[in-house]
Amino acid sequence: MMDNRFATALVIACVLSLISTIYMAASIGTDFWYEYHTLSPAENVSEAGRSIWEEFVSEEADEKTYTDALFRCNGTVGLWRRCITVPKNSHWYSPPETDMTTNCISFSLSDQFMEKYIEPGNHNSGTDLNRTYLWRLQFLLPFVSLGLMCFGALIGLCACACRSLYPAIATGVLHFLAGLCTLGLVGCYVAGIELLHKKLPLPEDVRGEFGWSFCLACVSAPLQFMAAALFIWAARTNRKEFTLLKAYRVA
Repeated sequence: MMDNRFATALVIACVLSLISTIYMAASIGTDFWYEYHTLSPAENVSEAGRSIWEEFVSEEADEKTYTDALFRCNGTVGLWRRCITVPKNSHWYSPPETDMTTNCISFSLSDQFMEKYIEPGNHNSGTDLNRTYLWRLQFLLPFVSLGLMCFGALIGLCACACRSLYPAIATGVLHFLAGLCTLGLVGCYVAGIELLHKKLPLPEDVRGEFGWSFCLACVSAPLQFMAAALFIWAARTNRKEFTLLKAYRVA
């Protein structure tokens, strides 16, 4: 029969695991990892007309082109999409425009693995390996993290079916690895943003900040580590006490 301490630890670990999974999935699927706030986005759009949006959605848009649009139009960036805020009638000159809408375009799979250049937008400047691999890692690591947690949950279900706590050690180890992946994702994203802004400094009237999607990923990592610690503690301690009890009965 399982001790109440271990049962409580497992329940708390499962709740933490579920919450971290929801947070991680929400952060991957939303577009607010980084936000740019412009003082007058409507004026910026009206200056260049519809060309900003056309360049932003163009398949040939390079990193500098869409980053400049993000700067000028209250842009937000996620792991999968980039968005800008433009007037609904941006193709007509009708200042002041107050009716704004957010338009987004997804990064294609080729965009995710595209090389980053030392001078963004200049294909002849050479490949920036640091930014290239940071970008690829920030795309891959969240899926590795979610995969490890799902595999850990499957092992946990098998442990319940076998009425044994010992497999929960594997669940804890997988959650720990998932936490490392999430932590690596956060680090790669911060480093990538900082390196990009060194190449393309923010204009004076633009302010950048990490968004709530990024915060969800930051919260998810410690939850995964706490769940891992509880899984491993419950499994090891229960196994140790069971071994001592068995030895006592034999004696």
